[in-house]
Order: sequence, then C-alpha cells, then structure tokens
Amino acid sequence: MASPSNSNDNVHAPAAQTHVTPVTIAVDMVLIGVFFYFMFGWVKSHVPSNNPGFVLFFGASTALCVTGVFWMAIQMFRVVLAGEKRLKAERAGR
Repeated sequence: MASPSNSNDNVHAPAAQTHVTPVTIAVDMVLIGVFFYFMFGWVKSHVPSNNPGFVLFFGASTALCVTGVFWMAIQMFRVVLAGEKRLKAERAGR
C-alpha cells in the first residue's frame, strides 16, 4: 500500500496565473449570444406547435441547453489550448 504522502505525486499544483480576463468574458458573451440567436432561429421552426408562446418557450429552452453545451466546449477548448501551450513551452525550455 502506498503511503498517503506519495499518493498525489503525479498531480500538478494549479497555476498561479489566471486565464480569465474581462476580454475573454466579453468574447464569450458575444459568441454565446450569436450562437443562441442562430440556434433559436433554427430550432423554433422544429417546434411542433402553432401557438407562438409555445414556440418561443420551447425554442428558447432548447437553444439555451445547446448554448450551454457550446459554452462548455469553448471552456474545454481553452483549457486544452492553455495546457498545450504550457507543454510546448516546457519542452522548448529543456
């Protein structure tokens, strides 16, 4: 059995530097807004109702869920990109 002090030897400490800036937040908001607008326009034609209230509600709620997945994909992409940049810098420094 491994000792408790050695159990986290492969875990890296979080970086002190943050990658969230007002610019990245603004870019996220613009991308999310444009994506939501596009998805709502596409999804509302697929709502099986003639009631404009139902079309608005279900189209918006569906577009909101898909937009949330898009936002998570953006965040995962940024994490991977930052990790790749850090790894490339470490390899160049050797």
